[in-house]
Amino acid sequence: MKSVYRYAGEVTDDALIRNQSGTARERPVDQPVEELELESAIAHNVRRLRRQEGLSVGDMAAKVGISKAMLSKIENAQTSCSLSTLAALATAFDVSVTSLFRGADLERSAVFVKAGEGSQIVREGSREGHEYEMLGSLRGEHKRLECLLVTLTEKSVTQPLFQHPGTEFIFMLDGTMDYAHSRSVYRLSPGDSLQLDGEGAHGPVELVELPIRFLSVIAFPDSAI
Repeated sequence: MKSVYRYAGEVTDDALIRNQSGTARERPVDQPVEELELESAIAHNVRRLRRQEGLSVGDMAAKVGISKAMLSKIENAQTSCSLSTLAALATAFDVSVTSLFRGADLERSAVFVKAGEGSQIVREGSREGHEYEMLGSLRGEHKRLECLLVTLTEKSVTQPLFQHPGTEFIFMLDGTMDYAHSRSVYRLSPGDSLQLDGEGAHGPVELVELPIRFLSVIAFPDSAI
């Protein structure tokens, strides 16, 4: 059975969902993840090499000697390449077969945080009854994302406003609050979300229904790392 995906009101039953930065697809539950990583590496390298050649999918497929549909599946990691196909691809690109697997053996980082075990941090301007729990942080080249679980349990005469580089995404879990960004104020209730430019002054201005919990995800630009 195909999964049905909905994006901004648009429904698609396509097993492959793509954006400019990656791919996603359905897989049999018994298919090893390592096999998927291998197919993804081949897909990435084939697409990159084809674009370097300045050829369309159709023109590249003709050069390799396979169908356009097959090359499209290879570039989208929707099929496993036979050895003969890999050899044909390598010959067409004038590279070694092993270069098509580049990146397949890289270790990919992940951080798992059990409920309630995130690090408690203090943000500048925070008040009594304002709790910020850091939900893990990747290091090195991936230190571009800050994920916080924010809990507000007490009202205050004043509320902090924040400004920072990058983009912030807020998803409401519990309670209700009025949240300001620049010259606008938004009433946020459970299930509501807000994405904002971090350079604009922002923060809660009215805690309507306590306790309040929301997820805050900040994506920092490279220049801020």
